[in-house]
Amino acid sequence: MSFFISDAYAAGAPAPQQGGGEYITIIIFVVLIAFFWFFLIRPQQKRQKDHQKMLSAIGKGDEVITSGGVLGRVTELGDQFMTLQVAKGVELRVQRQSVTAVMPKGTLKNF
Repeated sequence: MSFFISDAYAAGAPAPQQGGGEYITIIIFVVLIAFFWFFLIRPQQKRQKDHQKMLSAIGKGDEVITSGGVLGRVTELGDQFMTLQVAKGVELRVQRQSVTAVMPKGTLKNF
């Protein structure tokens, strides 16, 4: 399988026959691409689509948890940011993308 330098053989000895080497390389390459697609790329795209769906379904009053571990109730929504009430009189403005999960109603006790 030397692409740049030809193999040297002894004088008078027949050269070994290599048949189908190119096809095997191509088949292995295609199988490797399929493996990466089905086990790495496709599941990541599915998780990303589910996360976008969850973010678009968030509304005022929902209880969410951010990637930093902050648990709060949504009081304001914007395109890129949202305001979370984390305690009585304490509100944080966070990016919408930082929300990792929507918690069931009643997770937060009344402030």
